[in-house]
Amino acid sequence: MIYLLRHGETIWNTLGRFQGQKDSPLTERGIEQADRVAKLLQKEISESRQSFQMHVSPLGRTRQTAERVKRVLPLVTHEEARLMEVFVGYWDGMTRFEIDNEFPGMLDGSDAFDWYFKSPDGESFDAACSRAKDWIADIRGPTVAVSHGLFGRLVRGVYSGLSKREILELPVPQDGFYRLCDGEFSIVSDPVPSMLA
Repeated sequence: MIYLLRHGETIWNTLGRFQGQKDSPLTERGIEQADRVAKLLQKEISESRQSFQMHVSPLGRTRQTAERVKRVLPLVTHEEARLMEVFVGYWDGMTRFEIDNEFPGMLDGSDAFDWYFKSPDGESFDAACSRAKDWIADIRGPTVAVSHGLFGRLVRGVYSGLSKREILELPVPQDGFYRLCDGEFSIVSDPVPSMLA
């Protein structure tokens, strides 16, 4: 059993900057998201008799999110470099607009989902998927993982045997997390509050 979390919203998320392996702190909203997800996770696993460990990407935004989780779930935690976001080289920290201006033509023919892998010095889709497969293969027990948007897509897709297009189009919420079990994944999130209440 794997519970896969994405870090809360960061300042660069709000600016449309792709963080890659650079960093940006959580916003106030991101801290609130991390706290909500932590409580939701606590509720999800509190009745489990299994002993969970937590694997955390070493980047600041995931460590900050993991610290919020550990306030309510004091899990044994391991830093896991294989959970880091996809590396996009020179493009780390840039917006699509900036990339298009500084690297004319490099984004031609790309869409909202595949542009990350057009970077001339970035990590390839296959290399990033291989990293995800390696990490999954090494899981030896119930695990909570704190990772990133794009890399979280790859983990879920590789785990479930999805095609490249299916993987790249997966949603990347910051107000819920995914349960990976028996080759399938499902989202765990708070029910949407009623507008009539």
